[in-house]
Order: sequence, then C-alpha cells, then structure tokens
Amino acid sequence: MKIMRSIIILALGAAGCLAQPQRPRIAVGGLSAESNSLYPRKLVMSERGGAPLSREQWIERQARLNTVASGVVEAAQRLGLDLYPVLQAGAGSLGYVEDASFNRCLDRLIEQLKTAEPKYDGVILINHGAMVVESFPHGDAEVARRVRAAMGRNFPIVVTQDFHANIAQELIDNADAVVAYKENPHLDTKDRGIQAATIMAGMVRGKVKPVQALAKPPMLLNIVYEDTFHPPLKPLVDETRRLERTNPKILAVSLVGGYQYADVPAMGPSVIVVTDNDPALARREAERLGEMLWALRDKLVFKVPDAATAVRQAMNSDKFPVALMDTGDNIGGGSAGDGTTLLSELLRQNAQGWVVTISDPESNQAAFRAGVGNTVDLMVGGKTDRMHGSPVRVRGRVKALHDGKYVETEVRHGGGRYSDMGLTSVIEVEGSTPDLPNLLLLTMRPTSPNSLHQLISNGVYPERMRILAAKGTTAPRAAYEPVAARIIEVNTPGATDVNPAHFTYKRVRRPLFGLP
Repeated sequence: MKIMRSIIILALGAAGCLAQPQRPRIAVGGLSAESNSLYPRKLVMSERGGAPLSREQWIERQARLNTVASGVVEAAQRLGLDLYPVLQAGAGSLGYVEDASFNRCLDRLIEQLKTAEPKYDGVILINHGAMVVESFPHGDAEVARRVRAAMGRNFPIVVTQDFHANIAQELIDNADAVVAYKENPHLDTKDRGIQAATIMAGMVRGKVKPVQALAKPPMLLNIVYEDTFHPPLKPLVDETRRLERTNPKILAVSLVGGYQYADVPAMGPSVIVVTDNDPALARREAERLGEMLWALRDKLVFKVPDAATAVRQAMNSDKFPVALMDTGDNIGGGSAGDGTTLLSELLRQNAQGWVVTISDPESNQAAFRAGVGNTVDLMVGGKTDRMHGSPVRVRGRVKALHDGKYVETEVRHGGGRYSDMGLTSVIEVEGSTPDLPNLLLLTMRPTSPNSLHQLISNGVYPERMRILAAKGTTAPRAAYEPVAARIIEVNTPGATDVNPAHFTYKRVRRPLFGLP
C-alpha cells in the first residue's frame, strides 16, 4: 500500500508539473529610422547589430546598456517572459527609406514571427516613429499594419516609440499598446522598455486588455522647445507620470513631441493614453492633455538667435563655459556633422577658448599624416553639400591623435554606452594661448555629442573652455548642462535648420500652428 501510495503521489506530482503554464515566448525586434525626408535622398535599410548574436549573447549585451531593449530584458526576467530577438533593422536619417530594402526587411521580420516553433505569444516592436518610406509616409504604421495582418487580431503587439515620433492613427489601430519616451534628452529609454514588457506580460496572462486613444493638437512643436526637463513641457510630462501613478486603470501615457523634418500628414506632437479596457477614459485623458499642450502654444513661438548673435552673446557672458547648440547641423536629427557656420563665426569674431567637432575624413587624414606637433593648413568641413556652409581655412598644430572610441558610464540621451567616431585628431588652431586654446576635433564619422567623453577622451576638459560647440539641439543637454553655465540654441543653416519657414512642406496637414 505504501508503494502504491508513493506511485500515486509521484504521478500527481508529475501531472502537476506538466500542468504548469509555459513561460510566454515574446519576440523583440523592429524596423527603425528617423527620416529627414526634407532632404532629397533615398536610404537603404539594413540589419543592425553587426554579427548575429545568440539569444543568450543578445540578452547579455542588452543588460549592459540603458536602452529600451535593456528595460525589456530586465522586466522579462522579473515577470517570467522568455525573450527571443528577431530582426532589428534600420536606416540613416539624412533622407527617406527606399521601398525595396524596407519591404525586404519587413518581409523577413514577419517570416521570423510566423515560422517560429514553438510559436511566439507576442512581439515588442522597438521602433523610432519618424520613419518615412518611399511609398509609405508613415513607415512605422505600415510595419504595425503588416505585422497585424500576418499574425492576426488576437496576437499581442506592443510598440515603443521615440519622443520624436510622428504618430499616425493607423499605428494606434494596429498595435495593442504604444509606449513612447517621456524624456528629451532621452534618459528614460530603459524605463519605457520596462513599461512595454509589463503591459505585454499582463496581456499574455489575460490580466489586462489594453485600449488606447490618440490626440493630435494642430501644431508643430518646434524641436528647440522639446526639452522635457524644463517648462513649458515639464508640467505636462509630470502630469503623464501622475496619471500612471494614481489611476490603476491607466497603463501608459505618452506625450510625444514629433519630428518636424518629416514631411508627412501626421507630423507634429501627439498624446497617447493606454488604459485597461476603458476606452472612454483613454479618450478623455488624451484629449485633456492635448488641450493642455495646445494652451501652451504662445510660449512656443519660434525665436532663436543666428550664429553671429549667439557667438557674440557667448563671448560677452560673465560665466563660462557657454554651450552653443548647432541646431542646423544636428547629427542626431539626420545632419552631416560637417557644418562650418559656427566655426566660421568663432574665427571671424576672434573668440578665445572654444572647441568645435567636425566630421571631415579628408582633413582628419591630413592631420594624421602630419603627425603630433606638426603644423597643418586645412580646408575644413562643408564637403557634404553647401547647406551647411563652405569649407573654412584652418591653420594650426596637431595637438593629439586618438582612436575615437569612448565609453559613457552615466545614463545619457538614448541610453547608449559605447561610441566610436573613428580616428580623431585634435588641432590647436592659430591664436590659441595655453589658458585659452582654440581646439578643433576632426573625426572620421559624425557622432552625436551626447557624451562629454567625446571631448575628454581626446584630452579636452570642457570645464576649462569658454565656448563649447555641440552639433545638436536638445539631446546634448544631459551631458552639457552639468558643466555649462549657459546653453544657447543657435539657428544655423543645414538639413536640420530649426526654422520651418526655410523648408517647403507638401504633405503635412494644415493649418498647423508654428508652420508658416
């Protein structure tokens, strides 16, 4: 009897083990681009990430970063989700994505989702939100539409978006939940990954049923006013957090700034509210926050100094360093990184104690050939096109040569950690003094100035300089605000000129406040 009883207990135990639900299998991938479609160039989309990684290697790599995927990985471990990386593809920013490569990448992503064995229980699409494709003005919406068509109405789809996304209604219609960054500079990328994975875990276990609403006030939120850490936007971002914290029916609230360089119908800011099966609440709160944003429009009227004015203001400052944001050559927004407007103005006004970084392989190679300590006479920058200024003559001494690699240990814009500008030279420009050097960094490739280690790794100490020129608008603030006594956004010409009057828009909806 004891033997028989033991057998029964073991059998029941085995049956209990078999009855345990499997851990949900969640795919993570996406197609991402921030397309400056006002620049007339086709771009090819390709797979990102270098050599293919195993699932374990991918998870280990994400755990070292502070990206959306890092947050998904962290939450999945806590929530009992098994993650499987699928295709992550992307394209550059200076132009729009051509059809063939987009379709090829999207077909491959869908094939990976459909043919997986065992089948996936859902997908988290880590996209940008401002992708413009040759035949699809809203590329992100087209990705969601095709994934939904392929996987069915009941397949859970959660999408993450950048703060600079242009949200189309079709994306909302084909995704179960859309979660966008709250912060610009983007310091909350990991948090948004955690939020997306949490919503997915609730869906696949039947605990939540997301519904969402979109509000789009008829305005252009100029990129120079998209700083979410200061007024006028900070109170609205604080309200999104308050709603998530105090109302258990609200799963996510996103205030999205939009991307003004994408000439598409849905260009402009958005509010997305995701609730647990309460569409009326989602609609009510989305519309309320949209009205709050619209009420700020008089504080968002475009007024930004040109280069001559900004350099003069910086030179006359009583506190240093002053950071000048070269908005027209905003690398993160799709520009070329070889704009010369600020460099030219600093030289013209005989400014002292400045540092400028320019992507110019030709001049950089000449500096490497000259070697440390030797003099150079270079025509620098302005080689991609004439939108960003003409080449500028620079004479000086090669102060240092570096491999261009650096590591950012703090959470900065986008959550990245490792950067590589390619071989980098530092030129001490004529007119420098030991206390107030004028320094030009020449790089092989444009790199968004999201980290002060871009300078420090090359022997440049930002706090000792008087003027720091950074090719960006808001993204560099997280790095530069701790050392800069003042930050001035400068209206410089280029592919990311912040004055919308300098571009011709053909596809945006009108009227839009802020767009002539």
